[in-house]
Amino acid sequence: MSMSQPGTDRLAPPQSAATAVADRDTGLVYQRCRWCGSVAFRKLLCPVCSSSELEDALSTGEGVVIRSAVVHRYTRIARNESLVRFPEGFMYRCRVVGAAPHLIWVGARVRPVAGTGLEAGELVVELCDSVRTADWH
Repeated sequence: MSMSQPGTDRLAPPQSAATAVADRDTGLVYQRCRWCGSVAFRKLLCPVCSSSELEDALSTGEGVVIRSAVVHRYTRIARNESLVRFPEGFMYRCRVVGAAPHLIWVGARVRPVAGTGLEAGELVVELCDSVRTADWH
């Protein structure tokens, strides 16, 4: 009879949700509820019906910025934090890289940065399109 290790129980998130970002070819791993079909990202329970029956699904990984902000919190260097909507229906707060923080626009297409995980608690994405500098005079 084996004893379970402290801190390991059935309520821990699936391993694939904790390391949700893979390379560009695989996209993001998100969860879909088996009961109601709702989608979620990095959740223990379904946000709609509170079911714990979440199964992993693969996203295309490309999303669209729906809100963008420049933040200076906890660091001297400005960075961009944006709310990104993914085509499967979930939204998530992401850090956008690949351009100056103030040049990220609403409607920009983004994709996950290859080789980054969620160890720091944030999802890092990069711009798919080039920066539109003609609007900034």
